[in-house]
Amino acid sequence: MKTATLILAGILALGGQAAWSANVQNTKMKTCNAEATEKALKGDERKAFMKTCLSSKPASTLTAQQQRMVDCNKEAKDKQLTGSARKDFVNNCLKTH
Repeated sequence: MKTATLILAGILALGGQAAWSANVQNTKMKTCNAEATEKALKGDERKAFMKTCLSSKPASTLTAQQQRMVDCNKEAKDKQLTGSARKDFVNNCLKTH
């Protein structure tokens, strides 16, 4: 029973990943199409633009708060802070940025 549950959970996780991936690709396609239309691209120019747009990595999907956390953690690492000194630094960094 336990093995069957684990197998089912794995299958569901893979299916969820595929659905998420398809949704990301659909969103990217819509965004690239809108941008190509906005630029009034036609024919080969549009095809080249779409190829580049669809193959490029998405822009950072981090929220402003998440980006601040990444930056503050990087700065704490650069300063080689650990323990409570690191925690205090990151807390203050997040408040001031």
